This record gives sequence, structure tokens and C-alpha cells, in this order.
Amino acid sequence: MADFNYNHLRYFWAVAQDGNLSRTAERLNVSQSALSVQIRKLEDRLGHALFERRGRALHLTEAGRITLDHAEAIFTTGDELLGTLRETGAARQAVRIGALATLSRNFQFSFVSPLLDRTDIEVVLRSGSQGELLLALQSLALDVVLTNQAPASDALAPVIVHRLSEQPVSLIGTPALLGQTRAVAQLLQTHPVILPTAGGGVRNGFDALTDRLGLRPQIAAEVDDMAMMRLLVREGHALGVLPPIVVRDELGTGMLVEAEALPGIAETFLAVTTRRRFPNPVVRQLIDRAMHDRFDHA
Repeated sequence: MADFNYNHLRYFWAVAQDGNLSRTAERLNVSQSALSVQIRKLEDRLGHALFERRGRALHLTEAGRITLDHAEAIFTTGDELLGTLRETGAARQAVRIGALATLSRNFQFSFVSPLLDRTDIEVVLRSGSQGELLLALQSLALDVVLTNQAPASDALAPVIVHRLSEQPVSLIGTPALLGQTRAVAQLLQTHPVILPTAGGGVRNGFDALTDRLGLRPQIAAEVDDMAMMRLLVREGHALGVLPPIVVRDELGTGMLVEAEALPGIAETFLAVTTRRRFPNPVVRQLIDRAMHDRFDHA
């Protein structure tokens, strides 16, 4: 791109960092009108609007977000060149992944693991509530959201839900607590259980199952965080109702053991994206790989 003006790109980069044209103009000691001209020239060259105004603030469009990623890579590489006068490697592409704060850490690791050895990729992993993450997805601050809660979609906030994996849910506990018993009904009659909080698919399924069996299990704790449930189950005072992937390492070492799977109950792991004109191709690769593994193990 011989006629590409990198000065225009640097001005855009500065405005994108501040989110305010007048503040950037003051910082760079240029007039606001001159700065606006530079941005418009870059938009004309790229053929896309890079900002949209909401009140007094400037927000990146989808094309603006992509341009910012490339600008950061270009200028970071330039700084490294000036600092070292030697090749420091190719610029890295950012992949921004949001994950529900209570989601299985093992599942999150399985999803991002193909990227960890790649020198051309920088993984940004952010946790939060479902609402926070979906807002960040809609504003293009995230490329994908990992969750076990299917979000609603409508014309104003369209999302695409990719079903990556469905894990059976079992009763899991220490060898001392389970002994030789593996039958679900017998275990629920004799041991307290740690459950997910009410309202989720796993808890609803468990409540329906115990109702069909005519059981009223003793509830030791209700927990919405799988990582915390994992720690509590390891203490050996109660059985956990959770997918085996959450305690994969403990099952492998024998610290915990799995009883019979709870019939008809499964945890579904989802990737949520939004319709974008310029989707991140790395996210598509991750989703395809996760779904391929799902069907391979079906």
C-alpha cells in the first residue's frame, strides 16, 4: 500500500486512545479541525467510518476496532525496532475472549489452549457477569463470550450462540465419602450434596430428578462458582453435583471419584458471538475446533 499515510493512522490511534477529539488535539498541540481532517482522510482511504459519536464521546465502529488493532501492532513493532535495532518477531494479533466468571476453568483452558503456543497471537481473557460480557461483545470490545447460559437475542442485540460441548453431570466426591457405592439414589439418601444455585439448567434438572425419585436430599451448600464447588467437594464433607470436566485433574489423580451420571442432566458450554462485517478469523478457528472435538467424542 504505497500511498498509505501512516501519519493519518497515528492521529487516529491517538484519538482512539482518548475517545475525545478536543482532548487529543490539546495533547498533540494541533487544532481540532486539523485533527478531524486527518481522520477523515484515513476513513476515505480505508473506505469505512472509524468512529461514531455518542453524545460528546467518540466510539469505535467495527472497522475502527480492527484498524486500532493493526495500528497498535504497527507502532509497537516500530518502537521495538527503534529500541533494539534487531528483528523482534512479527506483530501479534489480539483475540479478546470473555468468560463467565463462574465457568469451569478447565473448559476455558481447553478453548484457548490452541493459541497459547502461537507467537502471532495475543490472548486477552476477561471474566465477568453475563450482562457485562454481552455488552462488551456488542460494543466490539470482545470477540467471543464463553458461557453456560444461553442469552436472549433480538433485533436490537443479535447474537449467535454456538453449542460447543455438552458434559454429563455426575455425583462426585472423595473416595472415603463414596466408599464402594456408586448408585445415585443410595448416595443421595445418605450424603449431603453441594448444588448449583437455583435457576440454572443443572439445578432445575437435579430438582426434577429428586422429585421423580421421591428424595429430599440434604443440601450442604448452594454455589454458583464451579471453582468454589471444586474446592468444597475436595474437602470431603459432601458430594458435588457437577460436570466431571470441572474436576478433571482430581479425577485423574484419584483425589476424587465419580459416581453414576445423573440421568437426563447435562451442562452445556456455549460460545456467543455477534454478527460482524469483519469477524476475527481466529475465533472462527477456535469454535470450529471445539465443535469438531465435541463430535469426535460424541
